[in-house]
Amino acid sequence: MAKSYDAESEHGLDPNNEDERRTLIWVLGINFTQFVVAGLVGFVAASTGLLGAALDNLADSAVYAVSLYAVGRSVAAKRWAARLSGILLIALALGLFVEVIRRFFAGGEPYGLAMILTAILNAGTNLVCLRLLRAHRNRGVHLKASWIFTTNDMLANLGIVASGVAVMIFRSPVPDLLIGLAIVLLVLKGGLEIVHEANISTPGGNEDS
Repeated sequence: MAKSYDAESEHGLDPNNEDERRTLIWVLGINFTQFVVAGLVGFVAASTGLLGAALDNLADSAVYAVSLYAVGRSVAAKRWAARLSGILLIALALGLFVEVIRRFFAGGEPYGLAMILTAILNAGTNLVCLRLLRAHRNRGVHLKASWIFTTNDMLANLGIVASGVAVMIFRSPVPDLLIGLAIVLLVLKGGLEIVHEANISTPGGNEDS
């Protein structure tokens, strides 16, 4: 049976909230580590795809930090946290699009093997995040946002692996630029979806169970 947020504020924290906090702290740490690793390798390997993945992980880290603030608070706070995370994703998608255009004209072939290995490592840690978030993804719009972000990361990393193989086969930067553009669209879609989810959530709905 769904519990209203009025009841939650009257009776204190939901018993699940401490568990939610632990989960969010774990995925925050994992995603920030992914941001550092993918960003450094992406810069050295001249990979638009990895730089996009790093920016995506940075956005995720910010979202999880905001989500930590939202846990146990009112539905209005959770909607604000989710809306802010969606806007952040949209802004980063536009920034990555500018970087794709810049690299298209600047040229330079990325290191395909570095792309593949880093993306596989990221995908493995994303599986850990998905396992941690699975039990919580229907407990509020702020946690639905976290699930959407991590699922998008998995798709992006699989695309980076494929583009890394293509870069090595064709010895061309085009596959990396294409996956960079695909990540732009993926991140933009995720941001719009989260903003929409936040806007349709209502205090009397079934956000917590």
